[in-house]
Amino acid sequence: MTDLDIDLVLVPVDGSEESHEAVDYAIAVADEYGASVHALYVLDEEVVRAIDHGVVDESEVADDSEAFTDSVARRAEAAGVPHSNSIAYGFSTSVKTVHPGSVVLDTAEELESDFIVVPREPVSGDPGEVLGKAAEYVLLYASQPVLSV
Repeated sequence: MTDLDIDLVLVPVDGSEESHEAVDYAIAVADEYGASVHALYVLDEEVVRAIDHGVVDESEVADDSEAFTDSVARRAEAAGVPHSNSIAYGFSTSVKTVHPGSVVLDTAEELESDFIVVPREPVSGDPGEVLGKAAEYVLLYASQPVLSV
């Protein structure tokens, strides 16, 4: 078995149930390797467009993402795992190459993450569950090991 040198585990999240499960796995991997966890909250196309058109208040979206990342923080702290978080638009109305998968990989490179845990595509297909769309892209193009849960 190959020994992995893992200092940072990136877990992209979108508030879905699948994201909660991915967070649990990311914390477990980080705990096993003495690493930290970074939760990247990715906003989907529908939310980004709603913010851009003033249909949704950006502060409401921030509150929702903060509530989710607070739950990540509580679980990481309970496991004794250092943690951090950020938020990113997984879609751009002006740049075609910005999509959830590219945002995850760009963040992984920027943070120099050593491991990525991505949620699998949700069965429900509810709006806001953007990361299922990105999982395959991340699995195909990541330079880091990826766990899809």
